[in-house]
Amino acid sequence: MTKHRLCVSLTDQVAEQLRLAAKRPGANKSTIIHAALDRFLKVDRDLDAGATIVRRLDRVGRQLDRIERDLSIVIETIGLHVRYHLSVTPRVADSEQEAARALGRDRFELFVAQVGRRLASGRGLVTEVLDRASSIKSDVVGPDVETEIRNRDQGSRPDDETPLHVAEGEQPERSPAGREGVDRV
Repeated sequence: MTKHRLCVSLTDQVAEQLRLAAKRPGANKSTIIHAALDRFLKVDRDLDAGATIVRRLDRVGRQLDRIERDLSIVIETIGLHVRYHLSVTPRVADSEQEAARALGRDRFELFVAQVGRRLASGRGLVTEVLDRASSIKSDVVGPDVETEIRNRDQGSRPDDETPLHVAEGEQPERSPAGREGVDRV
């Protein structure tokens, strides 16, 4: 490789910085100037790298948006379930505690198996919720959407589902699954 000699004029300040940088081990003025010119002249390479980084950051941003959306759905789902469960579950008599615990363990085992199947299938509850929500014509999900879903599904609700909304003073309808165990999630 042929090397060319150049005469460069530098300000006193830049010349002093170059002199100090050249004192570092393994560095000299020629290699420092060569590296600086190489970087300066290859701006396109840096722009390509910058564009790649921007694309990756955009992708990460979209992934974080999806995670935030999914987490919001999960939080609302759990919140609704807990509120409903606490409002309709009667206190279990002391004499029935052991039987209730055994039933709870059985239901939990079934629940874990169902979650495992859903995860293995790749079709999670969040996807199902989003599909159902997108099938509704309304842009905003509100109380009227719950009524619309209930009216649409009236009569076609599987036996193991209990309605999410129970009017004040009413007893929720209990399905066989509600008494004996959960058949599916």
